[in-house]
Amino acid sequence: MFGGGGMNPRKMQQMMEQMGIDVTEIDAESVTITTSDGEQLVFEAPEITRMDAQGTQTYQIVGEPNRQEASGAAGAVEGGDTDDSDAGDADDEIPESDIKLVASQTGVSPGEAREALEAEDGEPAAAISRLE
Repeated sequence: MFGGGGMNPRKMQQMMEQMGIDVTEIDAESVTITTSDGEQLVFEAPEITRMDAQGTQTYQIVGEPNRQEASGAAGAVEGGDTDDSDAGDADDEIPESDIKLVASQTGVSPGEAREALEAEDGEPAAAISRLE
């Protein structure tokens, strides 16, 4: 789990606990990251580690992503052909994963996250910036 340059992983864990750093493994089936240009990186069966230190949570995702282009990202991730319906209905069809992403990154409720996404035409990065 920890490299530590030759340090015993158990010793490393003890030192981190003494410094108030908590490390947790997260069991996830997939993780999707949407970039500011709309490209989606989809990690299937990733190894995820969350580190809590001084009130800040840091996530590490290890795995090989599948890249989905901006034009058909939503349909390609879900496996359906929904490009036509998503193109004009960004306000009506905000993906739940985007709502969860914005809510977790900003600490707001899912309802507030949805409103920010709707105001920013479904763009998670812009919604996060709007709420910070």
